[in-house]
Order: sequence, then structure tokens, then C-alpha cells
Amino acid sequence: MQVRPYRAEDEAEVIALWESCGLTRPWNSAKKDITRKSKVDPELFLVGVRDGHVIASAMGGYDGHRGWVNYLAVAPAFQRR
Repeated sequence: MQVRPYRAEDEAEVIALWESCGLTRPWNSAKKDITRKSKVDPELFLVGVRDGHVIASAMGGYDGHRGWVNYLAVAPAFQRR
């Protein structure tokens, strides 16, 4: 697996990954979350890619004091490896 920064062309695969991992909610738009992250600290949004497909993600944040991780996901077929 290669870890690299998120790219706009990853959007559909990332959202599908989040859905397969049960991370999305009907009242919270994943597309809007991606758009917001792309504007603030986009270097903290990483994806794991294997054979050209997104199989993992981590969306980090940092406010100057604390850090956090949102949308930490690994495709079910690759979990526990």
C-alpha cells in the first residue's frame, strides 16, 4: 500500500470506502466534509492506495494545540492485516 495525499479524483472512491466502513451519516455530507478539508490543512488528508484503488483514509486536524483524526478507514477486505 502506498500512502499519499488525497487528490480530487479520489472523491468517489473515498466516499465509497467511508460508506463500506459505516462512517457516513445521512445528515452529514461526506462531499461537504471533503470540500472543507481541501481548503484547510489539505496535507492532513491522506489515502492508502493499492493497485490503483483507495483502500484506506485518514483525515487529520490540528488546531495548534491538539490533533485529531476523522474518517479513519480501511476497506473491510484489508482490515486486520
